[in-house]
Amino acid sequence: MREIVIVGGGYAGFYTAWGLEKKLRPDEARVTVVDPRPYMTYQPFLPEVTAGSVEARHAAVSLRRHLRRTRLIAGRVTGIRHADRTVTVQPADGPEHSLSYDVLVVTAGAVTRTFPVPGVAEQAIGLKHVEEAVAIRDRLMTAFDQAASLPPGPERRKLLTVTFVGGGFSGVEGFGELLSLGTALLKRYPELSFEDLSFHLVEARERILPEVGDGPGAWVVRSLRRRGAHVHLGTQLLSAQDGHVVLSSGDEFDSALIVWTAGNASNPVVRNHTDLPVDERGLLMVRPDLRVGTEEAPVANVWAAGDDASIPDLASPVPGARTVPNAQHAVRQGRLLARNIVADLRGGRVRPYRHSSLGVVATLGLGRGIFQYKGIVIKGLPAWLMHRGYHVLAVPTWERKVRVLAVWLTAAVFGRDLVSLASVQHPRDAFVTGGRSQHPAERSGEDSEAA
Repeated sequence: MREIVIVGGGYAGFYTAWGLEKKLRPDEARVTVVDPRPYMTYQPFLPEVTAGSVEARHAAVSLRRHLRRTRLIAGRVTGIRHADRTVTVQPADGPEHSLSYDVLVVTAGAVTRTFPVPGVAEQAIGLKHVEEAVAIRDRLMTAFDQAASLPPGPERRKLLTVTFVGGGFSGVEGFGELLSLGTALLKRYPELSFEDLSFHLVEARERILPEVGDGPGAWVVRSLRRRGAHVHLGTQLLSAQDGHVVLSSGDEFDSALIVWTAGNASNPVVRNHTDLPVDERGLLMVRPDLRVGTEEAPVANVWAAGDDASIPDLASPVPGARTVPNAQHAVRQGRLLARNIVADLRGGRVRPYRHSSLGVVATLGLGRGIFQYKGIVIKGLPAWLMHRGYHVLAVPTWERKVRVLAVWLTAAVFGRDLVSLASVQHPRDAFVTGGRSQHPAERSGEDSEAA
């Protein structure tokens, strides 16, 4: 029986495995997915997780629940050696081991791109995984509780200052949703006023949301500023040491919550630990039919899709264009991958990947959004409704669609759930301390010992 190994259980990997389960005969091949997380993250929901509009678990699709005929290995692939037809797997527990394959699918997914900015590694948090979105929400809500007990001054101001670095879709959506949450929280805290809040969006380019046109992008900036946000364009973060933000524009301020969303980088295993062909960006070189390699030199039995694959965009009028790393492409590439792998195993014809964009849609907070399809631009509430409608249809499985809809309908009747569970990040505190208050330094020391 052939062994098909899929590196990564994100969009492309999940949809490839899901499709293979439906199309392969039980005795035709065995499919294995290697991923450190037991779920696929539906990343478009992460901004709404930060705002409490989507329950955290509903943004995660369980691999074991939906991939019932697939072998799942909880671990990380640390090396790919196609010359030997093996991948090196570092499991969650235990030593590294090799895993042999007949067919390899690389859908490892990108990682957050960082720069050596002083203080970022110690202070910032990303927005790529469910755990990060939950932590961002809980930190903001805990900051409100702490600020409400303080007199006006620098400490209160720092607690209620939020900084997002990166003006792409993830950053702008997360920023807009958190700004919406912060504004809503003020109704529950009579001790605080709108003037106590300070939200900063920092973008190195002269515009945000590069996926939309200049006009819609400028409208988003104006909309955020009307809501009281500070949008710093053409500005870089120079330092964030001890939460003190220093910008290239000369602005300086203290910020208790710093969120880093300044783009993606190729996965280290693809960039540095494989004998497969990669381009100058560290992405796998992929043909239109999703085989790894070039038209002149395809690599036998290796396929790739998603953020780590450089795939020709056959729907683009621009010569040499490559597909952009987004959910639209990853989902459709995963579906085609399953069909092409089965066709190749059976000696059939594989098909090239071609997908014309359905447009882009973004949430900017509760009741606010923007949609663009070619020359058509829709703003405000209609765009926000389109955002919700599209993503509830796009999230995989009916079970997840129903759960998300239920939360949205409940929130429409009763409002946002404004409960913070920040203590879950340190679940042993109450047990260890016996109820006495614990200084943060003591907690970090215990965490280090536990690690």
